[in-house]
Formats: sequence, structure tokens, C-alpha cells
Amino acid sequence: MPSITLSHLKNLKQRGEKITMLTCYDATFAHELSTAGVEMLLIGDTLGMILQGHDSTLPVRLEDMVYHTTCVKRGNNGGFIIADLSFMTCSSPEQALHSSAQLMQAGAQMVKIEGGEWLCDTVHQLTRNGIPVCAHIGLTPQSVNVFGGFKVQGRDSKQAEALIETAKKFEQSGAAMVLVEAVPASLGKALSEAVSIPVIGIGAGPDTDGQVLVLHDMLGLSITGKAPKFVKNFMRGEENIQGAVKSYIAAVKGGSFPAQEHCYSE
Repeated sequence: MPSITLSHLKNLKQRGEKITMLTCYDATFAHELSTAGVEMLLIGDTLGMILQGHDSTLPVRLEDMVYHTTCVKRGNNGGFIIADLSFMTCSSPEQALHSSAQLMQAGAQMVKIEGGEWLCDTVHQLTRNGIPVCAHIGLTPQSVNVFGGFKVQGRDSKQAEALIETAKKFEQSGAAMVLVEAVPASLGKALSEAVSIPVIGIGAGPDTDGQVLVLHDMLGLSITGKAPKFVKNFMRGEENIQGAVKSYIAAVKGGSFPAQEHCYSE
């Protein structure tokens, strides 16, 4: 597969072709996913829960993110690599620059930052210094203690309007992508229509520009045994992991995933 670039991803949005993303934490899966055709590999701080066994993403250190980004880079076969800025590694623009530089040097092509419009100056500073940014809005797991748990966001009109405005401000500040998590399907659609940059959804309905799932979730692997509403087990009916990944790609590209049962209502 030819190497995916940010320009290619923007062109996919303009053409109305859905974009695929999966989390990835090691070289073997990086090779499998990118070879199968997944456009974006996300080294998510979900590794704290998936690989390290924590009950949230908060204990993940920048050193962990750098290590796993390096691993993914080694196995990647043309996918676009995004790495999370973990908890409290971007509390100021200066700290965000220092943290992001380490992730980019490890192999990331974009960093993902969680939060609201107070981060716009940070996004501007990162972009100005040659670091593409994906802004993560909606349910932001690093703020789980503020939200009081993993709760759906944007269900009332005031919250929905605020999230749309936040996405617009991030785009104006230079963000090249938005990831929105756990919002009503109607809001996912509105967000994608409100900005010209790609909007990737997880639990945000079928009308975002692309979809992302945690790799282990879509393979039916879970420590707790309870998957979120927006997850589908793509291993069912497949003989191997490569088949499950290709099934995921086909379902996203064809529009059959997410289906109604994977969506949140207002």
C-alpha cells in the first residue's frame, strides 16, 4: 500500500470516502493492519487499560507512548501514525511541544490531544512548529474524573452547539483532524459538516468522515468482558485476524458499520 499522507486523508473526506483507523501498540499488529489497508494507526493511551491493566488511561507515561510509537513505526507498512499525548504531558504549550517532539521523533506523523478550546493556543503552537494535530473532543477519557465516569456527551442542544464551536475553533487554530467520542449520531454528522478537516468518530454514528475502534475491542478481546455499545466484534465468522481487519475496513467503507445498535441517541 502506498504511504498514507495527511493530504490523502483530506482528499478522502472531500470525495466522501470513509476513513479507517484502529488502535495499534506493537510492530506485529502495525504490519498486519497497515498491510490490510487500515489508513491510520493510533497509538492510544488506551494501552494503559489494554496492555498495562489499569482502570483508566491516567497512569500512562510519555515514556510508554514513545516506546510503543517506536514499535509501531518499525512494523508499519504505509499507514498514517498518530500518537496520543498522555495525561498531563501537554498542560502548557511549552510542555506540549517538548512531549510532541519526542513522539514525532519516535515515528508519529501526528499527535492527538484531548480537551476543549482552551487548548487552541497549544494546537496553534504545535502546528506552527511542524507538528500536525488531531483534537479529541466529546468524551475525553483523560477527564473521566471531571465527567464522573465514561458518559455520553452532547445530548442537550447547548452541549452539542458548544462541541461544534469547539471543533471550528480547533480547525481555525490549525488542527488537521478531529476525533469525537461518545456523542449522539446526529451530532457526529453535524460536526463532520461543520469543519473541512476529517472528523473521525468512535461511538459518534455512521456519518462522521471515518471510524476508529480499539483493536482489542473489535477482535472481541476484553479484560472485563463488557464492550461499549459502539463496539462490534469483527472476529465473529472470520478464520483469522487478517479476515477480521478486512471485514472492519469493508464495513466502514461500505457504510454498514456503525449500525443503529452501535449509536447513541439524543
